[in-house]
Amino acid sequence: MPKRLPPLNALKAFESAARHLSFTKAADELFVTQAAVSHQIKSLESYLSTKLFHRKNRSLLLTEEGQAYFQDLRDIFTQVQEATDRLLAMGAKGAITVATPPSFASQWLVPKIYQFSAAHTDIDVRIKAVDLDDGFLDDSVDIAVYYGKGSWTGLHATKLIAEYLTPMCSPLLLQRGKPLNSLDDLSHHTLLHDNTRSAWKNWLQAFSVKGINVNQGPIFSHTMLVLQAAAIGQGIALSDTVLAKPDIDSGRLVCPFVEKIESKQSYYLVCRESQADKSKIKVFRDWMLTQIEGYGENIE
Repeated sequence: MPKRLPPLNALKAFESAARHLSFTKAADELFVTQAAVSHQIKSLESYLSTKLFHRKNRSLLLTEEGQAYFQDLRDIFTQVQEATDRLLAMGAKGAITVATPPSFASQWLVPKIYQFSAAHTDIDVRIKAVDLDDGFLDDSVDIAVYYGKGSWTGLHATKLIAEYLTPMCSPLLLQRGKPLNSLDDLSHHTLLHDNTRSAWKNWLQAFSVKGINVNQGPIFSHTMLVLQAAAIGQGIALSDTVLAKPDIDSGRLVCPFVEKIESKQSYYLVCRESQADKSKIKVFRDWMLTQIEGYGENIE
C-alpha cells in the first residue's frame, strides 16, 4: 500500500510561507492566523523528520532541504492549478446538447441559433428535436425546452416564455372565403386543432362564444403542422404567437382578432439540478432568455 500523503493543509501552508518567506504573509493569503501557519509547518517538519526553515531573528530562510522540497511542490501546485483551470473551462466550452419539441426547434430556435454560435465560437451546439415526456431528461441532453406548468422532480426549471393563444389564418382565406368580422363567424370556417380539441373549446368558452362545433376539423400532432395547414388556407388555427411569429412576420399568417388568452402552460428551460450552474448551460440559458424576452406578446 502506498505511503499516505503529508497533511495537505500543511503542504499549502509550507508552499505559501516558502514563496513569501513569511509566516505572516502566508497567513493572510490562506485566511488563517500566523500561529496556525507556524503549527502547520511544525507538523510537516515532524512528519518529514526534516527541518524546512531557518528562523533567524525576524527573517525566514529555507534550509537546503526546504528549498528543494519547495521547488518540487511549486511545480506540483502549478500542475494542480492548470488541471483545475482546464476542468473548469470544460464547463464553459465544448458541446452542449439542447433538446426541444420539433415545433419550437423549427419555428424559433433553428432560425436564431447562428447568433449564439457566432457569439460563442467555443461552444458547439447540438439540437435534438424530440417529443419529451414530462420529467424525462436523459444523460445525452444538457438542457431542454419543456412545455408545462414548471414543476418537474429533480430538474431545475426557468420560465422561458408564456404561451398566448389566438386564431390565425392565411390572408388568402380572408380574401376569398367567408368573412371573419366577429368571433361568431368562426362557425363558418374549418377549425384546425393542435393535438387536442380542448384548446379551441377552452378559448371559445373564455370569450363566451357559443354555437360553434369544436368537434369538426383535423387534428395535427405538432404545432408546425397546424401552422402549415393554416398558411395554405385549410382553415383557422388556434396557435401560439411565439411559434407563429415567423409566419406572421412573413405575411403567411394573419391574426383576424385581437382576442387572445394566456395558456395555463408555458415554455421552460430545464436541466438537471446538479448541472444548473455549469458555465456552458448558464451561458446558453442567459442567451435564450435575452433572445425571447417579450417575444410574440405584442403581435396584432
